[in-house]
Amino acid sequence: MSGYLPVLIFAAFIVGFGVVSLAVARLLRPHRPDDVKLANYECGAEPIGSAWVQFPVGFYLVALVFVVFDALAVFLFPWALVLRAAGMGAFWVMAGFVGIIGLGWLYAYREGVLEWK
Repeated sequence: MSGYLPVLIFAAFIVGFGVVSLAVARLLRPHRPDDVKLANYECGAEPIGSAWVQFPVGFYLVALVFVVFDALAVFLFPWALVLRAAGMGAFWVMAGFVGIIGLGWLYAYREGVLEWK
């Protein structure tokens, strides 16, 4: 437990900073609601109908695939910078990671997630 104590203290500071920042911002903000500020705004056009519209599930699936490939980019670029010093073990670990991501892409492709309808 003593090895994790600095991590727990740091996590408490992070959460505390976030909570205190949001509380102070809520106390100091100007609060002047009126009809213009509460209205929907769409590129200067008057809104037509309700803002509560169901989006096709394809939008969410594309977003999830984007998150997967974003995770790949987050791990791949720093790995490429230290590859020469890390050795072949790091290469095979990343090859396995890219293989798993590739299987995810193959599954999404075969399910038709990447086809825009």
